Amino acid sequence: MTSTADTGVPAEAAPGAPADGAASFRRAVVVGAGAMGRGIAQVLAVAGVHTTLVDVRPGAVAEAIAEVRGRIARLAEKGALAPSDARAAAGRLAEGGLEAAAAADLVIEAVVEELRVKRELFAEVEARTGPHTVLATNTSSLSVTDIAAGLRRPERLCGLHFFNPVPLMKLVEVVPGERTAPELVDRLGALVSALGHTPVRVIDTAGFLVNHVGRALGTEALRLLDERIATPAQIDLVARSVLGLRMGPFELFDLTGVDVSQPVTENVYHGFYQDPRLRPSPTLRRRLAAGLLGRKNGTGFRADGSLDAAPGDAAAPAGPGAPPVWVSPAEPAAARLAAMLAEAGVPLAAEPGPGALHIVTPFGADVTAEAREQGLPAERTVGVDPFGRPGDTPGRTGGGTGARAGGAPEHYFAGPLTLASSPATAPDALRAAAAALRATGREVVAIRDSPGFIAQRLLAAIVNLAAETAQLGIAAPADIDVAVVLGLGYPQGPLAWGDAVGAARVDTILRRLHQRYLDPRYRPSAWLSRRAELGLSLTRPEARLDA
Repeated sequence: MTSTADTGVPAEAAPGAPADGAASFRRAVVVGAGAMGRGIAQVLAVAGVHTTLVDVRPGAVAEAIAEVRGRIARLAEKGALAPSDARAAAGRLAEGGLEAAAAADLVIEAVVEELRVKRELFAEVEARTGPHTVLATNTSSLSVTDIAAGLRRPERLCGLHFFNPVPLMKLVEVVPGERTAPELVDRLGALVSALGHTPVRVIDTAGFLVNHVGRALGTEALRLLDERIATPAQIDLVARSVLGLRMGPFELFDLTGVDVSQPVTENVYHGFYQDPRLRPSPTLRRRLAAGLLGRKNGTGFRADGSLDAAPGDAAAPAGPGAPPVWVSPAEPAAARLAAMLAEAGVPLAAEPGPGALHIVTPFGADVTAEAREQGLPAERTVGVDPFGRPGDTPGRTGGGTGARAGGAPEHYFAGPLTLASSPATAPDALRAAAAALRATGREVVAIRDSPGFIAQRLLAAIVNLAAETAQLGIAAPADIDVAVVLGLGYPQGPLAWGDAVGAARVDTILRRLHQRYLDPRYRPSAWLSRRAELGLSLTRPEARLDA
């Protein structure tokens, strides 16, 4: 079912009566009148479900209902709801206590994330309800199976994880526990669709789906920072301008708050028994201990600019008599960079030599390794990341380079150019390289030596963790992509993104990272490596005989 964008109103179902998928849920109780509980109550009431809000805090429910009714009225003012439907939806909201659960078809909790509190609540709800009442938890971090373990009939309970703000975030993770009745999963999925949201089925693991796959971007960005390869501002710039993300990882840390991000990261890491792909950073732990939480208290990564100073001096102007530039042809994509430099008037060298500046453009390798493997003088060698997001085109290529300048795909070298230097690179060579690249009209991001630069590493981490999520059967490949786009706002699903770049290329980047660091964090998922070997799409599920 489609939905009206950004309204929380189902587009096809009539708001005045329960939609088909909600027909068996005519009365609901939402326990917890905070932000999540209010959002859930709103979408239920608009979809035609009579909803009672419950909270232990005095006055909390009255305040919540007033706010939700105000939101519904504003939807009518904007034309998203007919006035009569808005009045009907507002009339479906009621204040009550847990005794209302006795007449409810559905009870959803949205209370504090503490296992004891949720278990005690559901024990009381179970005592007040018959077997027909469905129990749902909106937990984002606790095991659904653990919550249900306190019930006499754990098959009645399922996870129903909405995202905040509920009316706008069109994704719900439907998470059955180990003993949840299978038909309950189908019923709740139909309800979610009737609310105008997209249900994705996820097995009960730490972080479920979105909070699991979402660890890849932040942990790899922190690894780049911990190695002093790049600053938060540089990493954010590349994430936005090259990968096309709405927010960079450090902007996201600052918005979400380290007090939220760090516990979630630790929970997912330990929930998967310290899988190195999910390894947290000591930097985040230290900042949490110091109270450097983010925007909420004005102490984020980007708050004062102290962490934004560039690690190199490539911003300095080049001196007179700039050396000719030789672009290594080892990577075919380099032809595009050579064409860009030539059109910008940068003198090119026909072959490497002692008087030339050497540029390598590797996928997965660092400048150090490339200089050694190609026999180039390390003090006169730098690297430029060729990576760009498929579908992007450069803002300027000098003087009208065609869509495939030098025969390379148009998205190579699109956006800011990431320039890496090895420990041996001479300062004058680095300055000359920055000047040559700036002559193309591009912003230059100067970083320390890094296999995969910035963009390659971030994307490879995202694709690899999504592939491992598919390998573990946490969710279906198509659901992984849908959930990440809806839940994280990525420009495309991670598996489809890996296909666009090339599964073999992502696999190569990871293997070279592993070769440099000998860290199992970078081991490719079998889901990725097998499909790379066979030339298959990462979104392709495996054929199985029905049991």
